[in-house]
Amino acid sequence: MSPISAPGIAQPLARYAAWRRAGDFIYLSGIIAVDPAASRIVRGYDDIPHEAATLIGRTGEFSSDIKEGPILAQSWYVLDRIRQTIEAAGGQMSDVFKLVQYFKNLDHFPQYSRVRKLFFPGEPPASTVVEVSGMLPTPDILIEVEATAYLPLR
Repeated sequence: MSPISAPGIAQPLARYAAWRRAGDFIYLSGIIAVDPAASRIVRGYDDIPHEAATLIGRTGEFSSDIKEGPILAQSWYVLDRIRQTIEAAGGQMSDVFKLVQYFKNLDHFPQYSRVRKLFFPGEPPASTVVEVSGMLPTPDILIEVEATAYLPLR
């Protein structure tokens, strides 16, 4: 099956598949908070929709928002790309059963976890969390998430 193309779904930054179907499974490559079409890295609340920033915790206080904004905004962006990709393939977030989350700093996990609960309000997926020394394409990338979903062919 050829990859789908729709606005908002995960897009590769280089020559690799952003996602692939193998039988009843959808495998997503690691997704980072970058919009390759706009050549834009999500660096904070101003880089995501206002409603999303409010939902995930924008306070309007510079000292708080500058500290938590980057990880919260990147977490929302990455999980929203996973959601849009899974939906474009015909599924929903509850079809995602496994996440692998890579962090530059494991201290960011509690903020990410708050955002993840918004995308997985029911039973959460199986999860692996790893701290890494760096991620492409720049040091501004704080998190990368890969996902696997069970989506039987109908």
